[in-house]
Amino acid sequence: MKTSITVGGATGTDIRNTLEFVRQAERLGVDYVWSAEAWGQDAVTSLAYLAGHTSRIRLGTGIMQISARTPSMTAMSALALHDLSQGRFVLGLGTSGPQVVEGLQGVAFRAPLTRLKETVEIVRLAFRGEKLRYRGRFHHLPRPGGEGKALRIDHPPVDIPIFLATLAPKALEYTGAAADGWLGTSFSPDHAEAHLAHIRRGAQAAGRSLDAIELHATCPVAIGDNVEELIAARKPGVAFSLGAMGSATTNFYNAAFQRSGFADEAKAVQRLWIAGQRREAAEIVPDAMVSQFGAIGTLGMVRQRFQTYRRAGIDGLTLRVEADGLNDRIAALEQVMELIRSLDDSP
Repeated sequence: MKTSITVGGATGTDIRNTLEFVRQAERLGVDYVWSAEAWGQDAVTSLAYLAGHTSRIRLGTGIMQISARTPSMTAMSALALHDLSQGRFVLGLGTSGPQVVEGLQGVAFRAPLTRLKETVEIVRLAFRGEKLRYRGRFHHLPRPGGEGKALRIDHPPVDIPIFLATLAPKALEYTGAAADGWLGTSFSPDHAEAHLAHIRRGAQAAGRSLDAIELHATCPVAIGDNVEELIAARKPGVAFSLGAMGSATTNFYNAAFQRSGFADEAKAVQRLWIAGQRREAAEIVPDAMVSQFGAIGTLGMVRQRFQTYRRAGIDGLTLRVEADGLNDRIAALEQVMELIRSLDDSP
C-alpha cells in the first residue's frame, strides 16, 4: 500500500521543520507528499522548494484550486514543477468550495464540475504539446474577438499524472472516467461504496476499470491505549469539517458523511456549528464518525484498520499523524510505516 503525507494548509508552518519532516518521510519510504491549499499557503511554492531538497518522494498538489488560476497557468506551473522535481510531480486538482472560491478568489462557484472538466482538458492539451485552442462554457482560447492567437506552451510533451480531489457523486463519476488518481477525503472503508460506487460507474461508462485509477484516501492515525481519549480529541476536527468546510447549503464533506450512513448526525452537527455552538457541535459527534473514518486505537486496532482500507480497494493512505513536536511526529510516522510494512510483508 502506498503512503503519503501532507504539508501546508491554512496555517503558517516552519519551513525548516517541514523540510526535515519530508526528508524523514522520504527516508522511511513514504511515497508522496501533497501540498494543501486552502486560505493560507499556496500549493506550488512549497513543492518547488522541496523538489530541490529531496530525491525520491513524489511531489503532488493536494490540491491546486482551479478557481485561483487559469488552466494555462495551471499547466505551466505543473510543467515547471515536473522539471524542478525531475519527473516526480503529480498534478492534483479540485474545485474547493463556495466560501473559499467566492470569498477569497472572487469567482462565482457556478457549475464547478464543468469548470473542472474544462481545466483538465486544457491542461492535457498543454501536456501533449498542442496549441491551446479550446471552446468551452467558461474557457475560450484564444479569446474571441481579441488580438490573441492559439499558442503552444514552450515545453516538450510530457505525461504528468492528474489526480482529482472529488466528493460529490457526479464529480466522482468524472474522476472514474478521466483521472489517473483520486484524492479522497471523508472516506470510510466501512462505507466504501459511498464513494467508490460512483468512481466505478464513471470508469465503466468510459470503458475503463477501477484498477486504472490510483485510489488514495485521507486517514487520520492515532495510536494509544486510551482509545476513548484519542477519539474525543478528534471530534472537534470532524465537527469543523461538517460545519465549517462549506456553506450552509453546500458542504461536500457533510454530504459525504451523510452518504456513509450518518445523515441525521451530520446535519445536527452542522446546525449547531452554524449557530455558533461549536463546543456542542463537537460533543454530539458520534464515536463512529471518528473511528470509522481513520485508524484510531491500539497498535492492533490500527493495523486492522489498515487492512480494512486495503480490502476496500484503497491503493494509498494519506496519513494524518499528529504530535506535539517534530521529533514526536517523526517517531509517530515511523511507527505507522512499520505497521504498514508489516501488512505488505504478510501473506
